[in-house]
Amino acid sequence: MTTLTLDRLADFQACTVTGVAPPASAPEWHDWLEEIGFIPGERAMVMARALPGGDPLVVRVGASTFALRRVEATCVRVTLDGGSA
Repeated sequence: MTTLTLDRLADFQACTVTGVAPPASAPEWHDWLEEIGFIPGERAMVMARALPGGDPLVVRVGASTFALRRVEATCVRVTLDGGSA
């Protein structure tokens, strides 16, 4: 199974969160991202990206929807769900 980061997914590509890896400069992002639902095993999907530039991203995790900056989305490790295109 290939692990990607949330920012690298195509829109509407279903995935499962495998973990959170914040940058050394912002270790508090780990707890914050987990608190809002990015915990291992949770389903997630990028729903849309702002234009131009694609930042921020509209992301669904579980039953909640959030806007994440691309730099925050790079912290969320995911695997693709089987059978999704």
